[in-house]
Amino acid sequence: MILKRRDRAIRQRAREAARRVAIEHKLAELVGSLSHGEHRQVAVAMALASEPKILMLDEPASGLSRGERLLVTELLLGLDRAITLILIEHDMDVALRVAERVTMMHDGNVIVEGTPDEIRANELVHELYLGRQHYADE
Repeated sequence: MILKRRDRAIRQRAREAARRVAIEHKLAELVGSLSHGEHRQVAVAMALASEPKILMLDEPASGLSRGERLLVTELLLGLDRAITLILIEHDMDVALRVAERVTMMHDGNVIVEGTPDEIRANELVHELYLGRQHYADE
């Protein structure tokens, strides 16, 4: 009886985690049949099921299509504000949309820290990550 109750609780927790990352409709499928983006969603769901206070993600948008990147961005924006998110992300659009504070590094050194607006306005960021020509065109 105790195991059945525990199994129900585990299944409910899994359903809730899947719902939070928009893959509840895929619960009956094998993970191997899911797309790369859906694998990322499963990984985040697994982390969320443990009810973390801190969630560290390493390039969650890497290798995803534009639509999948938008989905991941919305997922991250929808996280409980009680969860501290530490994000390593090279996709500047995702990082600057999700973050409240940004630390940018180049060649292993911190080059700038600030709000997303401060990062967007920083000339060195434009030069290093967008190229001189892009900066000149703005």
